[in-house]
Amino acid sequence: MNTRLSLFDSPLFLGFDQFERTPDRIKKTSNEGYPPYNIEQIGPDGLRISLAVAGFTMAELDVEVEHNQLTIRGKQLEEPGKIYLHRGIAARQFQRTFVLADGIEILSAGLDNGLLHIDMKRVEPESTARKIEISTAGKPTSQTMSLSGTNGHTHNDGCCGSRKAIDPPSDSKQ
Repeated sequence: MNTRLSLFDSPLFLGFDQFERTPDRIKKTSNEGYPPYNIEQIGPDGLRISLAVAGFTMAELDVEVEHNQLTIRGKQLEEPGKIYLHRGIAARQFQRTFVLADGIEILSAGLDNGLLHIDMKRVEPESTARKIEISTAGKPTSQTMSLSGTNGHTHNDGCCGSRKAIDPPSDSKQ
């Protein structure tokens, strides 16, 4: 049996699975050497990644963000019928990835004089603190009743046969 222990195995760290995978993603991307790039700060909350992509057109470049990972791909197309007597400039493809911190937003990407510039901004996350109502045993809160349905469905007379289970017993006889 092969068990891997992690700092995030503690029950106190619920939902932190992606943090455990992040070092693996960073390690995998750090071995790439082409194309060379710079990361610079532009303004108090701005960042810019500049990649040297001389010889690539905009149609041959692709910039994508998925799950806090920025991926830049380039693939130069061969020109049919072109005969080289010497080929010192390689037409090679590349893929460069960057793991982005939470709160980093991609603003734009532009190609200028052989440099691909990707501008980003650090956005302060909104506070999501909220008060949780505490109910007494046996008496569900109004929010508990609305969550008891499936897909946001709230129970009412005649549906699902569960009206009697949710409502407190009535003192009047029918």
